[in-house]
Amino acid sequence: MSDSNRLSDIRLDDSGLPPPTPEIEQERRVAIFDLLEQNSFALPVRDGADVPDGPYVLDLSIRDRRLVFEVSTEAGAPVGAFHLSLTPFRQVVKDYFQICESYFDAVKRLPPSQIEAIDMGRRGIHNEGSRVLLDRLDGKVETDMATARRLFTLICVLHFKG
Repeated sequence: MSDSNRLSDIRLDDSGLPPPTPEIEQERRVAIFDLLEQNSFALPVRDGADVPDGPYVLDLSIRDRRLVFEVSTEAGAPVGAFHLSLTPFRQVVKDYFQICESYFDAVKRLPPSQIEAIDMGRRGIHNEGSRVLLDRLDGKVETDMATARRLFTLICVLHFKG
């Protein structure tokens, strides 16, 4: 991975959202920490125009029922922005929240073997959401599955309704 093909900072615009639960806040902190530790994020050349070198800063938000990626250089110069429809994410995010709720509840009261089974389902749904994200980012961002997984977690955080 080139040192320039990565994110050096990520900011979530969660204004207007209810305060997250401790579990949601933990998911957010871990996803951002893991993203900043290791990620792959490159912007492809479009229409023959040069792409400024990274590392990049990503501002992620939901506006007008669209997922908004605003990318800038570390110096703050805008590099590009794109909006994705939330429709392809709706069901998988709903499923993910439901299984996460089951998982957080299970951790408090079930034996490890049952917790592990729920966690495997949680990872499967998380992978599904990450694949949807990779498909939606095609042609806009070149990234890998590990980065998509962490970004999907942050998309879920932005969907949190309390």
